Amino acid sequence: MAIADEIRAPQALQARLRKLGLIRGDDLVVHLPLRYEDETHVTPIASAPAGEPVLVEASVLDVSVQFRPRRQLVVRVADASGELVLRFLNFYGSQTRQLEALRDQGPDQAQLSGRRLRLFGEIRPGFLGAEMVHPRYRVVAADEPLPQSLTPVYPTTAGVSQAALRKLILPALSSADLSELLDARWCQQQAMPTFAEAVHLLHAPLPGVPEAALQMHTHPAWRRIKFDEVLAQQLSLRRAYRARRLKGAPLLKGSGQLARRLLATLPFRLTGAQRRVHDEIAGELAQPYPMQRLLQGDVGSGKTIVAALAACQAIEAGYQAAFMAPTEILAEQHYLKLRSWLEPLGIEVVWLTGRQKKALRQAMQARVAGGAPGSAQLIVGTHALIQESVDFARLGLVIIDEQHRFGVAQRLELRKKGEKSENGEKNSMPPHQLMMSATPIPRTLAMSYYADLDVSVLDELPPGRRPIKTKLVSDSRRDEVIARVRGVVGSGRQAYWVCPLIEESEKLQLQTALDTHAALSEELDDLRIGLVHGRLKSDEKAATMAAFAAGEIDVLVATTVIEVGVDVPNACLMVIEHAERFGLSQLHQLRGRVGRGAHESVCVLLYQQPLSETARARLKIIFENDDGFEIARHDLHLRGPGEFVGSRQSGVPLLRYADLEVDTDLVELAREMAERLLRDAPDLAQRHLQRWLGSREELLKA
Repeated sequence: MAIADEIRAPQALQARLRKLGLIRGDDLVVHLPLRYEDETHVTPIASAPAGEPVLVEASVLDVSVQFRPRRQLVVRVADASGELVLRFLNFYGSQTRQLEALRDQGPDQAQLSGRRLRLFGEIRPGFLGAEMVHPRYRVVAADEPLPQSLTPVYPTTAGVSQAALRKLILPALSSADLSELLDARWCQQQAMPTFAEAVHLLHAPLPGVPEAALQMHTHPAWRRIKFDEVLAQQLSLRRAYRARRLKGAPLLKGSGQLARRLLATLPFRLTGAQRRVHDEIAGELAQPYPMQRLLQGDVGSGKTIVAALAACQAIEAGYQAAFMAPTEILAEQHYLKLRSWLEPLGIEVVWLTGRQKKALRQAMQARVAGGAPGSAQLIVGTHALIQESVDFARLGLVIIDEQHRFGVAQRLELRKKGEKSENGEKNSMPPHQLMMSATPIPRTLAMSYYADLDVSVLDELPPGRRPIKTKLVSDSRRDEVIARVRGVVGSGRQAYWVCPLIEESEKLQLQTALDTHAALSEELDDLRIGLVHGRLKSDEKAATMAAFAAGEIDVLVATTVIEVGVDVPNACLMVIEHAERFGLSQLHQLRGRVGRGAHESVCVLLYQQPLSETARARLKIIFENDDGFEIARHDLHLRGPGEFVGSRQSGVPLLRYADLEVDTDLVELAREMAERLLRDAPDLAQRHLQRWLGSREELLKA
């Protein structure tokens, strides 16, 4: 179906424009330049500064195709001040003929033709004198006027030229609705121009506008655009939040007796943070709208027990709870822990994974669907929970661990499972959803990308958790690390040795888990060395992890499959091979696998020289910090929000212009303005969303 103000262009060009997100005229208006080029004045060839882009106007003296050192088109041009060589390494025959036709045959011919070249590029010293390589050029009449504004350079894709974009954007600016949607006095107080003034200036800035402010996005016009972009994101997320609150949801009320019985059996007491978050979740589960809550907590902060208490509340109210984890190892760890806590209370806990044998999996599915004796009340599993063959009898609560590892579609699929009634028809009552993450999210990022969620934070570690010492060790001291492993095992403790790859990669040339296992087995031949990685069969992984937990393995060589969820209190040494190749979040998660017992724990980051600047920065950050939120703040700075947010980015509009490190104040302002517009002027909120997002707002359902 055609869109009312769809861009008018040939079909092939329209398809390419869609890759840039350019579908409507409004999309062109907010498709802003990456940078600018100054073509407002001509620089004489002789006085052009080397290495800086300049505009030159010259006549063609000679055109030739040369073959040394490679085939290239060489054109000599000149103005009144001197000569310049143009070199084109990639060219067409038509280009050669066009330039040949412009060649100056003498004074009479030059005067007769009156045609010249305007060239834009950097002049550099070359073999034949001053030269430009692949300049942008245009044939002009001798008296053709120069542009009055800086030339914008737009983000583009293959098959869409800058000239084509400019031809489309100019009429879009004339025909689009650029009317002001915000209060004019408020804009003046914030030193912001109107929307129309901002986009006109940014698409065609006059030479007097400070170019540095344009390039660095500090000009007031850029500030207005960044605010409007963040406002659109806040409006869409807050509107999604409000829409969910209008939906019905299971009322998961109960006496709390089941949760109290669970707490009475635990060998530890809840921290203050755990009690606070449990109260927040319990209160919301008892409301008639679906909970959509993100539970953040650093490694070891005790998220699992909070989730278990929420599951108890759902089960006590007569509903099922589903607990989905991204890997089989993590899912099984959760299953074993939750079963040990809940089965003594009479709760049926089942485990569902794609690698189970068919007969067992079908039996588990029957229990989940409620058609077999001992119907499941808590279902723990991997992506297998969202398979089409899995139906729930009465799903009231969905818990998703490490939620950033699941895409929007996957999270939606599990929620839809709860929207089916017992006869398989659609039900308007979605389950409550609790998403958990051990990757702390910086406050600014949470305000921006998670504004559609309620956020709870476990900011307190359980008592008795000892700090983990982090050591940076060069690979050249590997023998010392192996001796350290032997010493740890000799004192009755255990160790992890983590490698980034399973098998050799010619590109990365990293030590593999398989080779490391073989080498350590030889060097530590009196110790019991285990191996676990993602390509092992499920039962083999489970057996190895169980043996390590039982103390039957001294050193576990592993890939990052042990990054989250693994809990072996007797393991107090973590060696991470090629630590320079891991991200900050992974390093922090892996380090958190130790320090879970009463013994002093050490994490050795084994790195290989030479280190890149980024790798050096990451290792310095992880060495100096053990607070997950501080590490996450640095990680955001290094990686940017798009990569940090991970798979959630497929469902939330990413910010193209605002920088969350720099523009924190705009996020605060936009949150306030979004609430005000949604409350007092919903029509203006809708128009603002249409201007910035168009049809993309539908992605915000998860």
